[in-house]
Amino acid sequence: MTLKFGLAALALVALPSFALAAGCNYGKDKQAMSCVDGTSWDSATNSCQPVTSS
Repeated sequence: MTLKFGLAALALVALPSFALAAGCNYGKDKQAMSCVDGTSWDSATNSCQPVTSS
C-alpha cells in the first residue's frame, strides 16, 4: 500500500516537469522556406518554381 502511494505521489510530482520540458512552442515551430536564385516558392504546389519574366 505504501509503495503504491509513493509511486503515485512521485508521478504527480514528476509529470508537470515533463510537460514543461516539452516547451510552449507547439504548432509555432515553422521553418522558413528558401529557394535557389531564379526560383520562388509556389504555395499551390509546395515547391520552388522557376521565375518567368514576361
